[in-house]
Amino acid sequence: MFLIVLRAIYFLVCASAVAAFVHPSNKPPSIIEGHEIVAFLLIMLITQVGTLVDVFIPRKRVEVISAVYFGLLIGVLLSYLMVQAINPVFASMKSMEAYRGGIVMVLTLMITYFSTSLLVQTRDDFRFVIPYVEFARELKGIRPLILDSSALIDGRIADVVETKILDSKMIVPDFVLKEVQDIADSQDKNRRIRGRRGLEVLAKLQQMPHAEVSVYDTKKKEVDFRGLTVDQRLVELGKDLNGRIVTSDFNLNRVAAVQGVEVINLNDVASSLRPRYLPGDPLKVRVIREGEGPGQGVGYLDDGTMVVCEQARELIGKEIETTVTSVLQSSTGRMIFARPNSVTPRA
Repeated sequence: MFLIVLRAIYFLVCASAVAAFVHPSNKPPSIIEGHEIVAFLLIMLITQVGTLVDVFIPRKRVEVISAVYFGLLIGVLLSYLMVQAINPVFASMKSMEAYRGGIVMVLTLMITYFSTSLLVQTRDDFRFVIPYVEFARELKGIRPLILDSSALIDGRIADVVETKILDSKMIVPDFVLKEVQDIADSQDKNRRIRGRRGLEVLAKLQQMPHAEVSVYDTKKKEVDFRGLTVDQRLVELGKDLNGRIVTSDFNLNRVAAVQGVEVINLNDVASSLRPRYLPGDPLKVRVIREGEGPGQGVGYLDDGTMVVCEQARELIGKEIETTVTSVLQSSTGRMIFARPNSVTPRA
């Protein structure tokens, strides 16, 4: 909405400045005399080219007041430097002197508008232009995580957050919260249980001191969600916020990926964190020392994982083929228990 107001103000300012420039009382260039209306329309068309270009540039956000303030300052400064740079051109070409006022006016208006519009549409990138100056951020972390209803009902997101591996802000759109509430109020018992679980997971996330979770009010956004499904709204919100969607819904994963929105699928995360070796898998390891238990030999994988081989004390120094019998995973690390293939297990 603010960009619409800015463009309207820019149009009115341009119209006022151009009208004053071509008015006979201000002694415009001789080429304009008798053609004031044509000159007015032509110069206005030139100034509004900036608006047409700006409409087709993807919109981003920043603190509006600060953006306008810095945009005006930078725009005026750049236009002043531009005028100083082209002064020698006017000095060397006397025929251009009559057009100097109009050219300076158009440059000043367009550069100031572009500077203001650019800062209105950017958020964190401004700190790279002027070091140590950064507008207040709406969201913590690099990119926000947008939770959908399946992620809340699934519940594993709470376990992941408890590990403190995530530092991005997590947001739950208001339409997702409404969907979970509708499921919790369902007449079907199973759906009601799933919905209440989703609400409990959300409450648990909000109570975690190291996590930043909030319900996001999409009514304040300029994106029109009317007539869209929940999945489509999530995709549009992901584009608007440059965020990543957290879900366990395979269909949403595919739809978002097609439209260029990144998705964190909880099922993929769980699959990537499962043990590399499962009971029954073959494993080749070099036994390098004795184990603590009777007859045990100990070896290590390339990543440092300890492999305890039963009945392998006499095989120290050799690389042997084994079969994984069990895997122990804890917060201190992972340990694999195996049995040499050449040794018959004891009864």
